[in-house]
Amino acid sequence: MPVLRDVQDRLFTIGSSLACDPEKEPKLKIPDLKEEDITALEKEIDRMDAVLPPMRSFLLPGGHLAVSTAHIARTVCRRAERTCVRLQEEQLYVEPIVIRYLNRLSDYFFQLSRYIAHVLNAPEIPSKPRI
Repeated sequence: MPVLRDVQDRLFTIGSSLACDPEKEPKLKIPDLKEEDITALEKEIDRMDAVLPPMRSFLLPGGHLAVSTAHIARTVCRRAERTCVRLQEEQLYVEPIVIRYLNRLSDYFFQLSRYIAHVLNAPEIPSKPRI
């Protein structure tokens, strides 16, 4: 899937940025994350959303291994996003676009999990909260 290959490239870029001393980064010519990378994720989210039924409840990860795998990727992205926010709060430099990209990426993986379920005709498992 070309989108996932692009995501891997962007994550490699993010990892390089986070591992680098911000004062040395301009001299190292590390590739930058761009607004277009976020826009590309949003377009892909919208493309998948156009064929999906509206959500009527929160969903549990499951129904198919591929659906659960997309949910795991989503949670890893959320964890990375929270870690970057914590680094910022501790006065360590994290480019704001990194946090925004990780946020949208986790949304992308959520939508991908729904899209996979749709394509595979796997059931979406609604959450049944106790009231």
